[in-house]
Amino acid sequence: MHSFGYRANALLTFSITILAIMCTMGSLSDNFNSPTPTSQVQVLNINWFQRQPNGNDEVSLTLNVSANLQSMFTWNTKQDFVFLAAEYETPLNNLNQVSLWDGIIPSKEHAKFWIHTTNKYRFTDQGHNLRGKDFNLTLHWHVMPKTGKMFEDKIVMTGYRLPQEYR
Repeated sequence: MHSFGYRANALLTFSITILAIMCTMGSLSDNFNSPTPTSQVQVLNINWFQRQPNGNDEVSLTLNVSANLQSMFTWNTKQDFVFLAAEYETPLNNLNQVSLWDGIIPSKEHAKFWIHTTNKYRFTDQGHNLRGKDFNLTLHWHVMPKTGKMFEDKIVMTGYRLPQEYR
């Protein structure tokens, strides 16, 4: 006959094994979701474009950001971290990324949004490389699941250009 402790240990081990198998199956089922998020960003105004006393360029933009990220939410999604970045090239770097806005999307109900905002963070270039510069606005997101690995993706929107002269 087995003791009470032995039987409790066997039951606990079996329960944890079943829980781990269910979490793994649930996490793998998330791979069958193929999200189709959409996004659009409009630059409404360049509030100022100036050269700082230290020689760096700085830009302030007024933006309309609209996105529908609802297709990324499944039963396993805890939240999404979303940020909008300006991306451009300079002679020193192939890719410069400047975060302009970010937010946390806590649920599917909040995943379809439209905001009118100025850039939340400074759009500053180390140097004076922004005059007449073409840049992309890229909406990045990181999906944080309840169980399983985190994944990220982005939508790149092209066709933006800064003016030749400071304002």
